[in-house]
Amino acid sequence: MIESDPPERRVAIVGGGYSGTMLAARLAETGVGSTIIDRTGRFGPGVAYSTPFDGHLLNVRSCSMSAVVSEPGDFVRWLEANHPQFSAPDGFAPRRLFGLYVQDRLAAVEAAHPRLIQRCAGEAAAVIDGGVRLANGQTVAAMAVVLATGNPAPRTAGSEEGGDDSGSVIADPWAPGALERIGDDDDILIVGTGLTMVDMLLVLEARGWRGRATAMSRRGLMPRAHKAIPDRPAEPDAAMTHGPLSMRTGAARALAEQAGWRSMMEGLRPVTAGLWQEADIATRGRIVRHLRPWWDVHRHRIAPAVAAVMYRLLADQRLVLSAGRVRRITTEGRGVSLDWSPRHGGAQPALTAHWLIDCTGPGHDPARDPLTSPLIESGRARLDPLRLGLDLDGCGRVVDAAGVADPGLFVLGPPARAAFWETIAVPDIRKRIEDVAAALAGRG
Repeated sequence: MIESDPPERRVAIVGGGYSGTMLAARLAETGVGSTIIDRTGRFGPGVAYSTPFDGHLLNVRSCSMSAVVSEPGDFVRWLEANHPQFSAPDGFAPRRLFGLYVQDRLAAVEAAHPRLIQRCAGEAAAVIDGGVRLANGQTVAAMAVVLATGNPAPRTAGSEEGGDDSGSVIADPWAPGALERIGDDDDILIVGTGLTMVDMLLVLEARGWRGRATAMSRRGLMPRAHKAIPDRPAEPDAAMTHGPLSMRTGAARALAEQAGWRSMMEGLRPVTAGLWQEADIATRGRIVRHLRPWWDVHRHRIAPAVAAVMYRLLADQRLVLSAGRVRRITTEGRGVSLDWSPRHGGAQPALTAHWLIDCTGPGHDPARDPLTSPLIESGRARLDPLRLGLDLDGCGRVVDAAGVADPGLFVLGPPARAAFWETIAVPDIRKRIEDVAAALAGRG
């Protein structure tokens, strides 16, 4: 057993990225101890903010990226002190700098609250009664467990290789050196047209890549861009927040025409989680099936400088967006072929290229995850009705097979999307951290 403070006053946090480390910091500030378990041993940045490439910019303006609810200017002040060239409040700083900021905040809280935060470099193998069992057989004892595991790697659909990096299929583009095999003049296929696609093309462009890319998703939509100047939120009226989904959508379109779609989206941001939680299952299902792709590209926007690169690639026809469904991916020698069905029907020849990159995003599936599938099988957890993730209550507690929330088991960050819909951006996770910390502090 890993030595620590009495387990009745300690929390085990699985995941050492932004969600896990900043929860540990907040708990320490309320007098609650925690042990952060992270298999990489690199506490703070996680996958999202570990990129060394300065062309990977934040998708949220720096003025909204504070890790501290009570100090909204904390990140900007940190930039002014450490990297003043990136300190514009309305700007979009490199993501790696935010990772360094998170590490600095964690270290500062550790120094201010000795012994309340422990770091454990190891892999969590199972959530057990009274804590977490590690892969090496050790146990981290705790009064509660928080799963803050971030985004899992994608699972390549339709690949004859089973989704592993092999042949000409790059299944995990974030793996170290994943893109180094791509030659400067090689053509590529990309499955997924969202933020991961954008990130990969930025890296390739910076390396001097001159090839062409064909990117495919169900609707062929690419993330929209922020404007250089922030948009003032347009407060949603009752027509957007009550009544049938079709009527709400019509009201949203009307407000977008009147105030601008960015202002409309900004106005929805503070109430999105509440509206999702109030919606019945049928309404949630319609949102997932019909609105989600449009929501994602308008809600999760890219910095103007990043958008400029994407628009140039499109204008030069070095990037082509296609709408369709992947049927099969096959590799032969030094090449890859993608059989697909166009969104609007008809026959199209297979697409071919030197490489295929899976940019479909995280492969969330709690029923297949080695940490959460045993919880489901034992009845300690259950999937939400839409199978988006684990079923949670309004505070992030895991709901068991009988519908009872477990006061000692929480989910935080991206894996909590079934309960809160928007839970991947820092401003949203920051609020969730406050809720979870308050619940745990009260329990302890």
